[in-house]
Amino acid sequence: MRRPVPALLRSPRFAACALLAGLLVGSLTSLAAGPAALNWALLWGAGADADLARLVLLELRLPRLMAALCAGSLLAASGAALQALFQNPLAEPGLVGVSAGAALGAAGLLVLCPAVATAAALPVAAFFGALATAALIASIGLRSAAGDHGTLLLAGIAINAVAGAGIALLTYIASDSALRQLSFWLFGDLSRPTAGQLASGLPWMVLAAVCLWRLARGLNLLQLGPANALALGVRPQRLRNTVLIAVALGVGTAVALVGTIAFVGLVVPHLMRTWVGPDQRPLLPLSALAGANLLIWADLVARSVIAPAEIPAGVLTALLGGPFFLLMVWQRPS
Repeated sequence: MRRPVPALLRSPRFAACALLAGLLVGSLTSLAAGPAALNWALLWGAGADADLARLVLLELRLPRLMAALCAGSLLAASGAALQALFQNPLAEPGLVGVSAGAALGAAGLLVLCPAVATAAALPVAAFFGALATAALIASIGLRSAAGDHGTLLLAGIAINAVAGAGIALLTYIASDSALRQLSFWLFGDLSRPTAGQLASGLPWMVLAAVCLWRLARGLNLLQLGPANALALGVRPQRLRNTVLIAVALGVGTAVALVGTIAFVGLVVPHLMRTWVGPDQRPLLPLSALAGANLLIWADLVARSVIAPAEIPAGVLTALLGGPFFLLMVWQRPS
């Protein structure tokens, strides 16, 4: 007979402490790890070695860490919000096509309008691509019965195929310089974002995170059904539109920064829901913390397995998330 898990270990407070500890250890390890070992003592000194250490920290390691933290947290929180909105545990920005739509929007601006494809403009283009995809998914997924996983997944497959065809067409007509950048959106790359790109995208990511957190109560009430939610003061249509805009903003900015990284929004919310329960108020911020942990540690593994070469972060998360997704489908009641 299995012994029950102590209530303390399943509490949101304990989960937050454990995730923050993992985040701290992962962040310090990420800053120190790499082809050039970082000597922390040199950071406060003077001379060429100290200047090199500060350059490695501020221009290479720190932007990479911040990109992993921001993208992982937003993708995971967006996945949790989509799963609550559609009442479908398989809803995830990558699977339902929101990430692909964001990548298509950013790639389209880069290839068709390279003169305006600045660090500030790319997140905007990715946002509108993600928003259009999210609106299409909403019109399909919310017309089907709650719990109908098949309709949402089929729609996601179709949207991913169309977006992939669009990116392939852009690849065919792209210039050599644009072609090198397009490969970044196909695999996900945490080494690309610069401090300037992070500064351009950070306000949008913070806005998306705050909006999703403030929508937690409404998402909880929506689980009771649209009629009951309306009676309790929640307008389901307005809530749906707000969630989709916030998800599109967060996912679009994340994709513009680090490319398409799949399965973070599927794996993390499912594990956190198993850990602390379905209440969206702790689930959304804890999913964000867990998503940041996952992407930081995945990046560490990707940098270490075949060092000094690197595995794209999106490839590694797909290798981890694909079997997890198959396990979820396998365990789904027929």
